[in-house]
Amino acid sequence: MPPEAVQSLLVLAIGFAFAGSLASGYQLITAQPPSFLILGDGAQARAVASVLFLTFAAPFIIMRNTIRGQRIEKRNAVFVMVATMIAGFWSLMSGTVVLMALEAIGLLHA
Repeated sequence: MPPEAVQSLLVLAIGFAFAGSLASGYQLITAQPPSFLILGDGAQARAVASVLFLTFAAPFIIMRNTIRGQRIEKRNAVFVMVATMIAGFWSLMSGTVVLMALEAIGLLHA
């Protein structure tokens, strides 16, 4: 496997891990699972914080909703595949941002 592919897989895993950590932390603090509905409840400062949170937690939320939808509503495999690809791409991008932030603050060396 080429080094670029290994790096992409690691970035993807970091993105999913970060999303899962954020979502689990949110659920620990609020005692309810995170969802995209948190955007519409609250003042403008809370809405900005919600956007920032959802930017990085979205891959976890998408996959959780997809798995639940497939089990409960018996969604077809094409829907599950498309949702997984969207969550994977989103995770790859957010994982890249997380790694860039770690490099910028000096916790990771390229």
